Amino acid sequence: MGRKVISRIALRAENDAAEAAEAAKEQDTTVTPKKKKKAAKRKSRSKTQVDIPKRLYWGVFNQSLKLVARFDFNQKKHAMKKAEELNKAGKSPHFVQKIKEEIIEE
Repeated sequence: MGRKVISRIALRAENDAAEAAEAAKEQDTTVTPKKKKKAAKRKSRSKTQVDIPKRLYWGVFNQSLKLVARFDFNQKKHAMKKAEELNKAGKSPHFVQKIKEEIIEE
């Protein structure tokens, strides 16, 4: 089946005729009431976020996401060693992941 060829010249003529008819209609209505501008919506104030100080640790987790051991952030090598030792022991696989904890001031 072939496609129907669209005559762009005919479509343009129809569009121009429709626009001319609308323009004539608008000119016939002599006085149109002016619309009032709506008041601008006031932006809602968002609460300022309070930065809570956090500290990073390395955590050794087992397969069920239970924390087995926690090391300071600068002791990643020790955390990796601990995970390898636990893996060699034949227990479930262990992995190392970052932990972010809030610093609680007393």
